[in-house]
Amino acid sequence: MSLRVAVAAPFIQNGTQRLQENEFVVALSLDRDWFSPDQSKRLLDIATQEGLLERVDGGLEVTFDTAEVTVPEEFVPDEDILQERSAFERVLDTLVAEGVEKHEAVGAINTLQQELGLTIEVAAVVYARREGVDVADLLPVARSTLFDDGQAEGR
Repeated sequence: MSLRVAVAAPFIQNGTQRLQENEFVVALSLDRDWFSPDQSKRLLDIATQEGLLERVDGGLEVTFDTAEVTVPEEFVPDEDILQERSAFERVLDTLVAEGVEKHEAVGAINTLQQELGLTIEVAAVVYARREGVDVADLLPVARSTLFDDGQAEGR
């Protein structure tokens, strides 16, 4: 996934699991020329929201093993990674990363959504759990859609 690669690049470049926010922004905007400083800050916010980065003691720590990430020499991330992704998209990306075929997952999630009368986000979490894929970090986001859509009223 290009978000994970873009987030990992500054840490790999500096040979560390921890950076200051300004080091992260400089690595993406000046060193690699992938984004403007404002876009780099936006990426930082998205990566934090998605659990790829944590703010710790005034710095940033990557929450995954950057040794498992390869940054191809010709890699340039798409600007679409700067857009917030829904819980459904995040669960689907996790499923695909775990080896589930995308079309199979989407079909099964849609079926669950219709059969159980759930939001797409909740159906995606249910499907992932049935497949043994850990998406516990997305459970609160998916659960909130029950109330946002009025689906949980009267149940």
